[in-house]
Amino acid sequence: MKKGDIFLVNFDPAFGSEYQKVRPAVIIQSQKISSQLITVMPISSKLKNKNQNDISIRKNQNNRLFLDSLIKVAQVSSFDKGRLFHFIGKADSLILKKIDVYLKKHFSL
Repeated sequence: MKKGDIFLVNFDPAFGSEYQKVRPAVIIQSQKISSQLITVMPISSKLKNKNQNDISIRKNQNNRLFLDSLIKVAQVSSFDKGRLFHFIGKADSLILKKIDVYLKKHFSL
Protein backbone atom coordinates (compact mmCIF):
# COMPACT_ATOMS: atom_id res chain seq x y z
CA MET A 1 0.00 0.00 0.00
CA LYS A 2 1.63 3.20 -1.23
CA LYS A 3 0.78 6.87 -1.46
CA GLY A 4 -1.35 7.37 -4.57
CA ASP A 5 -2.76 3.83 -4.61
CA ILE A 6 -6.53 3.65 -4.98
CA PHE A 7 -8.28 0.93 -3.00
CA LEU A 8 -11.84 -0.03 -2.19
CA VAL A 9 -12.32 0.92 1.46
CA ASN A 10 -15.08 -0.02 3.89
CA PHE A 11 -16.08 3.31 5.48
CA ASP A 12 -18.78 1.74 7.70
CA PRO A 13 -19.66 2.34 10.42
CA ALA A 14 -19.91 6.05 9.74
CA PHE A 15 -21.50 8.86 11.74
CA GLY A 16 -23.16 12.13 10.74
CA SER A 17 -21.84 13.50 7.46
CA GLU A 18 -18.90 11.06 7.18
CA TYR A 19 -18.65 9.02 4.00
CA GLN A 20 -20.33 5.65 4.22
CA LYS A 21 -20.29 2.20 2.65
CA VAL A 22 -17.62 0.65 0.46
CA ARG A 23 -16.09 3.17 -1.93
CA PRO A 24 -12.79 3.94 -3.61
CA ALA A 25 -10.25 6.05 -1.75
CA VAL A 26 -6.76 7.31 -2.49
CA ILE A 27 -3.97 6.68 0.00
CA ILE A 28 -2.38 9.99 1.02
CA GLN A 29 -0.01 8.67 3.69
CA SER A 30 3.73 8.68 3.09
CA GLN A 31 5.49 5.33 2.89
CA LYS A 32 7.86 6.72 5.55
CA ILE A 33 5.10 6.23 8.14
CA SER A 34 5.04 2.69 9.51
CA SER A 35 1.66 2.06 11.08
CA GLN A 36 -1.26 -0.36 11.04
CA LEU A 37 -3.39 2.69 10.14
CA ILE A 38 -3.58 4.08 6.60
CA THR A 39 -4.71 7.65 5.83
CA VAL A 40 -7.00 8.09 2.82
CA MET A 41 -9.33 10.50 1.06
CA PRO A 42 -12.63 9.08 -0.26
CA ILE A 43 -13.57 9.28 -3.93
CA SER A 44 -17.11 10.06 -5.10
CA SER A 45 -18.58 9.81 -8.59
CA LYS A 46 -21.25 12.42 -7.75
CA LEU A 47 -19.76 15.33 -9.69
CA LYS A 48 -22.68 17.65 -8.91
CA ASN A 49 -21.66 17.58 -5.21
CA LYS A 50 -18.29 19.27 -5.86
CA ASN A 51 -17.05 21.43 -3.01
CA GLN A 52 -14.57 24.26 -3.54
CA ASN A 53 -11.46 22.23 -2.65
CA ASP A 54 -12.45 18.83 -4.06
CA ILE A 55 -10.08 17.49 -6.70
CA SER A 56 -11.47 16.20 -10.00
CA ILE A 57 -10.01 12.91 -11.18
CA ARG A 58 -10.79 11.67 -14.68
CA LYS A 59 -11.08 7.92 -15.16
CA ASN A 60 -8.19 6.40 -17.08
CA GLN A 61 -6.29 3.15 -17.50
CA ASN A 62 -3.93 3.99 -14.64
CA ASN A 63 -6.50 4.76 -11.91
CA ARG A 64 -9.07 2.28 -13.32
CA LEU A 65 -12.03 4.19 -11.89
CA PHE A 66 -15.41 3.44 -13.50
CA LEU A 67 -16.42 7.11 -13.79
CA ASP A 68 -14.90 10.58 -13.66
CA SER A 69 -14.94 11.40 -9.96
CA LEU A 70 -14.05 13.78 -7.13
CA ILE A 71 -11.52 13.29 -4.37
CA LYS A 72 -13.33 14.56 -1.28
CA VAL A 73 -10.31 16.23 0.32
CA ALA A 74 -12.04 17.46 3.48
CA GLN A 75 -12.86 13.87 4.46
CA VAL A 76 -9.32 12.79 5.43
CA SER A 77 -9.63 9.54 7.41
CA SER A 78 -7.30 6.95 8.92
CA PHE A 79 -8.35 3.32 9.03
CA ASP A 80 -6.89 -0.03 9.96
CA LYS A 81 -5.32 -1.67 6.89
CA GLY A 82 -8.03 -4.35 7.13
CA ARG A 83 -10.60 -1.87 5.79
CA LEU A 84 -8.69 -1.59 2.50
CA PHE A 85 -9.51 -4.76 0.66
CA HIS A 86 -9.19 -4.41 -3.12
CA PHE A 87 -6.55 -2.54 -5.13
CA ILE A 88 -8.10 -0.57 -8.01
CA GLY A 89 -5.31 1.55 -9.51
CA LYS A 90 -3.04 4.57 -9.02
CA ALA A 91 -3.54 8.33 -9.01
CA ASP A 92 -1.12 10.18 -11.28
CA SER A 93 1.56 12.61 -10.06
CA LEU A 94 -0.51 15.73 -10.93
CA ILE A 95 -3.36 14.52 -8.69
CA LEU A 96 -0.89 13.78 -5.88
CA LYS A 97 0.58 17.29 -6.20
CA LYS A 98 -2.94 18.77 -5.92
CA ILE A 99 -3.55 16.65 -2.81
CA ASP A 100 -0.28 17.86 -1.27
CA VAL A 101 -1.22 21.50 -1.97
CA TYR A 102 -4.60 20.98 -0.30
CA LEU A 103 -3.07 19.27 2.74
CA LYS A 104 -0.64 22.16 3.26
CA LYS A 105 -3.60 24.53 3.17
CA HIS A 106 -5.78 22.32 5.38
CA PHE A 107 -3.14 21.94 8.09
CA SER A 108 -1.61 25.43 7.68
CA LEU A 109 1.82 24.02 6.85
